[in-house]
Amino acid sequence: MADALAKLISFDQFWSLLPLVTSSLVAGALLGVIAGVIGPMIQARDLAFAVHGTAELSFAGAAAALLAGVSITLGAVAGSVIGAIVLALMGIRARQSNSLIGIVLPFGLGLGVLFLSLYDGRSSNKFGLLLGQIVSVDNAQLGSLALLTVVVAVVLIPLWRPMFFAAVDPVVAQARGVRVRELSLIFMVVLGLVCAMCVQLVGALLVMALLITPTAAATCLTARPALVSVLSVAFAVLSMEGGILLSLSPGRPISPYVTTLSFAIYLVCRAVGAVRTRRGWSTRAVAA
Repeated sequence: MADALAKLISFDQFWSLLPLVTSSLVAGALLGVIAGVIGPMIQARDLAFAVHGTAELSFAGAAAALLAGVSITLGAVAGSVIGAIVLALMGIRARQSNSLIGIVLPFGLGLGVLFLSLYDGRSSNKFGLLLGQIVSVDNAQLGSLALLTVVVAVVLIPLWRPMFFAAVDPVVAQARGVRVRELSLIFMVVLGLVCAMCVQLVGALLVMALLITPTAAATCLTARPALVSVLSVAFAVLSMEGGILLSLSPGRPISPYVTTLSFAIYLVCRAVGAVRTRRGWSTRAVAA
């Protein structure tokens, strides 16, 4: 038992290995910020399942690009943005269209697996699209991620209030003149870009742990949108950075470490929320 645990958690040569993942830590922090910022909007729009479908189409696009020998980034972006636009064009009823998303999801995953099976290159490239390869992030990917962070901030910050209003009650928002359909399209395109970058760096299987779980944990503690966003960023960054650091010495993929940390944070927050509720402390607050 101790030997098995030592293979999973070890700090041998930790400080000598740490300089090798400096870029990865920066990338993890940026991903955590993006995920934490966009997560509350995903939850407000009830698009958790759509995120999974978009990620699978991004995976399919990246796998097709890998097979064709072109830019994986462009392939991932094309796949996810196309999928996101299709979902956005469904309009305000997209949240209830789980059946269509359920059709798109296995279609994207099946295409991605097919393309990877036809690829004769290094198996690490195939493995990376599923589980990520953030430990080998290069300067170009880091630059793209930094640019994406700026784009997400520039788009979401000025549109946050009307976009959140449209997410919570699209019918009333539309009646009051909010351009619900246009805002939905903008948000889904941004979400597609985020999913595309996440798939490249943390893999298709880790997207949900970054975009959904931190926000779910935050809402166990508060219902104030601003505070939910702050906590979501903190939890996402903690999961990413902690996962990278814990996986460093054992030399294991970061995915199980990130998902375990993220899930542990959720369990703690849920327990705290349950205790507060039993003591009569409401986690519900007036939306800021």
